[in-house]
Amino acid sequence: MSNITVYNVYSDYLKDRFGEKVYKLPIKLPLTCPNRDGCVGVGGCIFCGEEGGSFENLSSEISVKKQVMKNKEYISKRYKANKFISYFQNFTNTYMPIEEFKKVVEESIVEDIVGISISTRPDSVSEEYLQYLSEVKERYDLDITMEIGLQTVNYHTLYKINRGHTLAEFIDSILLCKKYGIRTCAHLILNLPWDDEKDVIECAKVISALRVDEVKLHALYILEGTTLGRMYNEGKISIISKDEYIERVILFLEYLNDNIIIQRIIGRAPEENSLFVNWNESWWKIRDSIVENMEIRKTYQGKRCNYLNGKALRKFKK
Repeated sequence: MSNITVYNVYSDYLKDRFGEKVYKLPIKLPLTCPNRDGCVGVGGCIFCGEEGGSFENLSSEISVKKQVMKNKEYISKRYKANKFISYFQNFTNTYMPIEEFKKVVEESIVEDIVGISISTRPDSVSEEYLQYLSEVKERYDLDITMEIGLQTVNYHTLYKINRGHTLAEFIDSILLCKKYGIRTCAHLILNLPWDDEKDVIECAKVISALRVDEVKLHALYILEGTTLGRMYNEGKISIISKDEYIERVILFLEYLNDNIIIQRIIGRAPEENSLFVNWNESWWKIRDSIVENMEIRKTYQGKRCNYLNGKALRKFKK
């Protein structure tokens, strides 16, 4: 178990759930995104590079099964690991015909796999795909999680980053997942240039009200060759300080329901071809600073989560 007590740590959840530490095995598919190919937009999100968030993965030319087995062998030897989650990571991993989707999911299920995580977009979640995943969950006794990229609840910011969807699609995707018993994880960026602390609080409130199961927080990083990179070089945007990011994460956690699992509070990012990455600081140092600040203040996840279940009616309780 970790020594972090101020928020619900993902690794602790997995250890409690499966009796030992569980490791993710990244899978990279030869995919694109509906926000790139003209289906809902072109050019993609203004911060997204060509790798689509999979800068450390194996080549997509390798079969899914071989990627899983190769990563499993490496992680097993390095960490003496016994249980794993197949993680479809890059771009939009449900954005393909249903029969192709079934094929890659089945390929990812090998010995010692206890779960499947699928990274996707809110506008690429439908009942047909979820019905199939529900069947897979029962057939193989697996935990299945849809990791859904939202980034922010501020629909003005979603438009500015060329996200190609609004908050409504995210709400729909979460409700559909719940209908079929599929776990959900929301991806959020807490330091987008157009968001402030009120947006951070609203993110926590919406995620909590929807009963999302897990959250993955990112700090915005800026890549060369992207629209955001050009805006950064031209001085059209500014990034909040590291200390401000720490404050936003703490604020978010305070307003977030304490039942929600936190996969991470800051992510790793590629340094190559990057204009800005985590304030030139190691991700784990920023994480430790967040935890240390919360411990000093005696604050914790859910401390301010007092807004659900008819807040106004509490005045009538004795």
